[in-house]
Amino acid sequence: MSRSLPEDPLIRSLVVQARRAQVSRRAMLQGTGIGAAALTLAACSTGGSDKPSPAADNSANDPTLTWANWALYLDEDDAGNHPTLDRFEEETGISVDYRVDVDDNNSYNAKVKDQLALGQDIGADLVCLTDWMASRWVRLGYTQELADANIPNKANLEPSLLDVDFDKGRKHTLPWQGGFAGICWNKAKVPEGLRSVSDLWKPQFKGRVGVLSEMRDTIGLIMMENGVDISGDFTNDQFSEAIEIFRKQVEVGQIRNIKGNSYIDDLANEDTLVAIVWSGDVTTLNAENGDRWEFAIPEAGGTIWNDNFLIPIGSPRKANAEKLINYYYEPEIAAEVAAWVNYITPVVGAKEAAEAIDPELVENQLIFPNEETLSKVKQFRTLSPAEEQSFGAEFQSVLIGA
Repeated sequence: MSRSLPEDPLIRSLVVQARRAQVSRRAMLQGTGIGAAALTLAACSTGGSDKPSPAADNSANDPTLTWANWALYLDEDDAGNHPTLDRFEEETGISVDYRVDVDDNNSYNAKVKDQLALGQDIGADLVCLTDWMASRWVRLGYTQELADANIPNKANLEPSLLDVDFDKGRKHTLPWQGGFAGICWNKAKVPEGLRSVSDLWKPQFKGRVGVLSEMRDTIGLIMMENGVDISGDFTNDQFSEAIEIFRKQVEVGQIRNIKGNSYIDDLANEDTLVAIVWSGDVTTLNAENGDRWEFAIPEAGGTIWNDNFLIPIGSPRKANAEKLINYYYEPEIAAEVAAWVNYITPVVGAKEAAEAIDPELVENQLIFPNEETLSKVKQFRTLSPAEEQSFGAEFQSVLIGA
């Protein structure tokens, strides 16, 4: 990864605010071709040594809040409203501008990193980003420290999520939803299904394979296929071996698309028949287009990740953001969201609340995974800054040639 990047207007044009009509969850790069490679290049500056200071909080005088999130990541009714968010506004008097602004971690970071480095308001008071990008923001001083007194419902969180290696004691981040990366196939076109990542490389799928532009998911699954524990102290050589498998499949034309959320559109129009995907998206895809796809964790294992709440360093509405976080940690609210998004809720008590909504929900392994399901997945370990640069450069070299 490069430590500096010219202010390329083309790159910036790729990260304009996503509109609901234009995207499926985590989409915006559809049809750009250069998107993943260019945005990886844009996202890798590690910044200087001086960390910005947090903005003064003006929540008491400004009952508003802007929340930047991924698409299809909050409960929604047929009219396009968000019932739980509407109730939050009614209960608190805080007006929330909910924006589908995050298409993938790299592109969002590329859009706001310069402002963050200066401690400026990025136009969002609350952002949801995946563990590894949350780690980078915390390390660079781009987030404000959370006040536990304003988030008493933090006590409702799954205990294992209360302390993570990139944010000891959860002082700057808190979990929003979690999920898996695995494999997916068109059931009508691939009736035999898939069992492993290597199944994607079968000759009959040439030019009809999609993979994710998130390095840790695509390369993580390939590494697991190679027998590597991605949560442990794997070596540079083990990472490079997976990269070379990935590179070969791109160069021979086996892989058709390397994308963020727009992979959903590729599945829907059958540009791709098999793919590496995110778990909850397949449920949404089936709900919108008919029960046409199947998701599975590969036999060698899948990845697990969390997206996290962060309050950007320049936000002047910190207390308002904390009030919203607290609200979504109420078990009944968490259950309502989980039932719609089909991702793993971090809130203890949400399972019991979900049973009241629909008893079948508690058996959904994408929302409430049991120990057997969790034994099949690993979290890609936190990388050092040097590893982020070297591993990212290797991944980027494939994207540029794709």
